[in-house]
Parts: sequence; structure tokens; C-alpha cells
Amino acid sequence: MTSRDAILAKVKNNQPATRPLPADLSTLNTDFDKIDAFTNILTTIGGAVIRVANFDEIKDYLLKENQDKKRIISTLPELQEITELNWQHNDPHSYENVDLAIIKAHFGVAENAALWITEDLMEQRVVPFICQQLAVVVNKADILPTMHDAYSRIGNAEYGFGVFIAGPSKTADIEQSLVLGAHGPKGMTVFILG
Repeated sequence: MTSRDAILAKVKNNQPATRPLPADLSTLNTDFDKIDAFTNILTTIGGAVIRVANFDEIKDYLLKENQDKKRIISTLPELQEITELNWQHNDPHSYENVDLAIIKAHFGVAENAALWITEDLMEQRVVPFICQQLAVVVNKADILPTMHDAYSRIGNAEYGFGVFIAGPSKTADIEQSLVLGAHGPKGMTVFILG
């Protein structure tokens, strides 16, 4: 027997006893303000939260804050009058110069400010990762307390590609300095709708 086989045999023979999974992993404490928690986490990790009542407020904000942006795309039909049209079926490399991409999220998670987004909401998988700035719209009612609740919501849903996105791209492994936009969007704004 080789040393590798001996090690693997020891690991196999020293497994812990199996235990059943907990019956329910839902949130126990729901006495906190999910929107405030989501906002605090997202701003702490470099993002911004804008609370809006409707899409007209989003349009007004985008027109005011993004006058210098040359290329703005959106997957939301409510914003098509202020964004580029018919961009969805181009080669993914053609999005390298997108200044701002605006997409919708299925839901957000208060405990870590993550947003669940699937391919059907992105149009192109590369969009939320290649743009300079990312804006995401999520309904206020769709902010869940914890990741346990998020995984319960996802359940057995079928999708080709899904991702949790929390804040702008960042890294802090170079000389212990936080760098935003290291390998993705430099900034992220979340519009909480409703």
C-alpha cells in the first residue's frame, strides 16, 4: 500500500457520524429593518442606495447624475427612452465601453447586501461585470433578511446562470489597500423601488 492509499484509507475510516439537516433554516429574528440593514451593508462595501417610489424618479436621477456617460444600456423597458436600444444581441466584446448598465434583481439580501440576478434579467451574462458602473433595481418587498431565506426563495428554480452580486468590484490583497473596480464595475448603485 502506498502512503497515498494509507492516508485515504485513514480519512475514509475516520468520518464523523451522519446527522440530518435542520428542518428549517429560515430567519429566526425578523425584528430588524431589512431596508436599513441592506443600505448599511451596501454603503459599507462601497455601493450606494437610492430609495425611489417609481421609475420616473430613477429616470430623473440617471439623467441628472450621468450626463457625462456616453453609453448607457438597460434591460428594463421602463428606462428605454433614456438608454441605448437594440444592444442585447451583439457580440459580448461590444460591451467593453459601456459606462452604465442598469438591470433588475429578483431579490436582495439584507445581511450582506447581495442581489440575486439570473441570466434572463441580464440579457448578456457579461453586462454586470464589464460595465464601468452598475445600477440594479430591486423592489422593496423583495429584500429578504438572510441568505437562508434567499436559498429558500431560489429553491429548485431552473436557470442557466445566476449570481449574487454585492457592491462594486473590489480587492484588498495588494499592499493591504482597498481597490474598487479591480476586475469589474467601479461603482454600484441600487435603486430600492416602492
